[in-house]
Formats: sequence, structure tokens, C-alpha cells
Amino acid sequence: MVKKELLDILACPKCKERVVLDETGTRLLCRACRVRYPIEDDIPIMLIDRAEAMD
Repeated sequence: MVKKELLDILACPKCKERVVLDETGTRLLCRACRVRYPIEDDIPIMLIDRAEAMD
């Protein structure tokens, strides 16, 4: 699980907007860009090429 302190400082690398944890705790969501960033082994993978489009 990503710590709240880390979530408070993380931003989308594409648009620099705040990201939020999804309801399952497995992805970070950027609502501005409408993309999801995966979390692997409790480490957010904040790479634009790893982002998935939100439906």
C-alpha cells in the first residue's frame, strides 16, 4: 500500500496534476489525463509509457 505522505507529493508526469489511489489500491489515477499508473510491489510506476487509458 502506498503511504499517504507519498500520495500527497506525487503528481502525474504528463500534466503535473495530483494523482489519487484507485479503490483497489493497485493503481494511481490521473483524472486530468484520464490515465492509470500501475503500482508494483508497493512502488508506483510513474512512467508515461506505462500509463493505461481510463475507460
